[in-house]
Formats: sequence, structure tokens, C-alpha cells
Amino acid sequence: MNIILLSGGSGRRLWPLSNEVRSKQFIKVFRSPDGEPESMVQRVYRQIVSVIPDADVTIASSKRQLSSIKNQLGENVSISPEPDRRDTFAAIVLALSYLTDVKGVSPDEPVIICPVDPYVEDEYFEALVKLEKMVAEKEGICLLGIDPTFPTAKYGYIIPEDKEEISTVSYFKEKPSETDAEALIEKGALWNAGVFGVRAGYILKIAEKLIGYKGYEDLLARYSTLEAISFDIAVLEKENSIRVLRFGGEWKDVGTWNTMAETMDSESFGNVVLAGECENTTAVNDLDIPVICMGLKDVIVAAGPDGILVSDKHKSSYIKPVVDAVSGDVRYSEKSWGSFKVIDSTDKSLTIKVTLLAGHHMYYHSHDRREEVWTVIEGEGTSVIDGVKKDVHSGDVIVLPIGCKHTIIAKTRLEMIEVQTGTEISASDKIKYEYDFEEK
Repeated sequence: MNIILLSGGSGRRLWPLSNEVRSKQFIKVFRSPDGEPESMVQRVYRQIVSVIPDADVTIASSKRQLSSIKNQLGENVSISPEPDRRDTFAAIVLALSYLTDVKGVSPDEPVIICPVDPYVEDEYFEALVKLEKMVAEKEGICLLGIDPTFPTAKYGYIIPEDKEEISTVSYFKEKPSETDAEALIEKGALWNAGVFGVRAGYILKIAEKLIGYKGYEDLLARYSTLEAISFDIAVLEKENSIRVLRFGGEWKDVGTWNTMAETMDSESFGNVVLAGECENTTAVNDLDIPVICMGLKDVIVAAGPDGILVSDKHKSSYIKPVVDAVSGDVRYSEKSWGSFKVIDSTDKSLTIKVTLLAGHHMYYHSHDRREEVWTVIEGEGTSVIDGVKKDVHSGDVIVLPIGCKHTIIAKTRLEMIEVQTGTEISASDKIKYEYDFEEK
């Protein structure tokens, strides 16, 4: 069974723990069966492997998320990376081309495409198996529609021709008013969860007519020139015959702090104290300092490197335009080699905590306008300064003058504080050099 998980969004509605680099699906606010912190993408991936052991999963993602995906799911996970963000139509076409042209999946094979971040139980994945069988039986597009539990203007609606488990779609309604949504639900309307099944070649033929590309490599090369358009507008609204499978199990779109709080296993995560008779209050702390909440009711508190949010739970759903107006530079990011967190910054200095995973290293590089001082606080590694190697460990201080070529290689998990000082502190002030990291 082929499954494409769509993982392209930034999730700014879950600021300050999510940003352009660290998307909402990578925030660890759930618990795995063994009690370890778990993110949305880890939870969904684990559920798929458990319910559908033969599933071949590919994650369609922006290239900014590659490090986070591999850090959380392992180096061998299959990924179809987008060079640029071009909305769901382009992302889906690129992923389907990747399946057929790179992984060798037959164009006639069914593929299930769904978001990476719903909060669901195992029966949701059992429904995906039913959806695959529908696609195998008859060519066309088959949707999974969610039985609404209340009228809301947050979702799009699928209006089927009848209330049977499987029905032909009559039409779609995008985010109606709550009054209109209530009337649609009485007619048997379903929430559009963005889940559908199709034979790979069916969509690729449509895409070839719309885009005129020739295979995966050509599409990849032209990707930045493609129109940013949703799959619903480009394909679904133009289809004459679409079937929908009704799903009545648990499904939550974890897109806001309010819905996130409903799905979390605990009222708090991180160094948090809820005291003074807090009621319906959720607090998540990603900082090294404590957060104390007292006497709060219906409140979300979220603290991270990018900022602190204190909001009424209902109002937290409307945070996006506020974040767009105040967000600055990203202060925390996961990389393939580890992570970094900004501790302090001024016009002429920047202090960050760098974590290198065992066996990983920085680029061999230099700077023209700043010097750096590294203080190793945990772990062991090897520094390389202008070609000279030196073993380093906890407590060592390494001074890197302007212009020197340098890198550090982690033997174990290595943490250090990096202080940058100079006339210009900029990510663009970096010159990379070739270096044989395999040389003993």
C-alpha cells in the first residue's frame, strides 16, 4: 500500500514552538506507548506501521523540513522534497512523479494521500485500507469524509448525494458560515479532511495537461515556476465523478493551540507548575527556565525560543496574523547534524547553544567579519583549525580568529556555547571549503 503524507505547512498558529523551519508536526507534546515524548509526525508514522505493516510511506515535504524528518523518523525514511513551496497541487504531483519515476511504482497502483498532522486512532488507518480498495476497483478519485461533530466555519465540506457509507459527491462548500454549516450537516455533509485515494497515473495525466512537464527530473527543474494552487481548486472542483467514504471515527485537525490542548496527554509539558486552582489551562514550556501558572481559566501558555504566548484558548485560533506581524529571526532550528538555539543577541554579538549529534560535524568554513569562541559543555569531539586537529572535551575553550578555517567533529553527542563577535553578525558571512571528513 502506497501512502503519501503531506508535510509542507509551517504551522504558525502554534507559535512560538512552531516557525518557518520548525513546523507544528515536529513539536513533541504527545506520549508514545512507552511514555517517551512524541511529535505528530512520529505518532502518525508509528500508527501507520502498526496498522498497515506493508505500507510504503513517502513524505512530501519542503526542503527546510528534511533535517527534522530524518532526526525524528530516521535516515531511511522516503522523502519527496519540494525545492520551493507551491501549495498542495504541485506537492502532490511531485510526490506521485517521485513514486513512479524514482521508486518504480506502477502508474496503475492506488496511492493514498493525506496530511501528516491529524489526531486520529487506529480505525482511521483501517478506513484508508477501505479507500485503497475503492480506488483499485474503479478509476477516479475517492475521498475520505469526516462525520462532523459540530457546525464550524473552519473546514471545507463535502456534500454527498446520499447518507450511505460510500456515495457520489454532489458538490463542495469551502468554509461556510456556522449557520450554513449546520444546514449542510442536516443534508449529510462531511468535513473535508484532505484525504483521498487515486491511481498515480490518473493525476499525473491531468498534471501533464496542466503543466506540460516530462517526468520527475523535468518537473523538479521547473518547480519554482509552477503556479501555487491547491489540489482542491486545480483538480477536485473540476472532476465530474468523485466518490466519498464516510468516516465516523475520531478525527481532529491539530492546527491551533486550542485543538492541540484537546489532544495532549497532559495539561503541561516541560518545566511547568500549574497552581492556584488553574482550570482548563494548558501550558507548554520549551525553555530551560520554569513557568508558573496560577489561577488561570481557559488559557493557553506556550513558551519557546521565539517568544511567549499567553492567550484565551478560543482566541488562540486567531494568532496567525499577529505572529506574521511580530515574528523575527528564527531562534531555534533542527539540522541534519543536530540543532542550535539562540541564547542572546545584540548588534555586535550572538550567543548560541549548538548540539552536534554523534558522528556529525559542521561544514569546514571561515568568516571574514567575525570571530568565534567555542566552549564545550558536554561530550567529546575533534576540532580542526586551519588543518590542525585537536581532541576536545567538556571544559575546553576554542578561540577562532577572523579568517581561520574551522570545523568540529562530534565523537559523542556534543554540546557547546558559541559566541560570535564582530562588525557584522550575518549568516551570509560564511565561506565553505572541501574537507575529507573520512580521513583518519
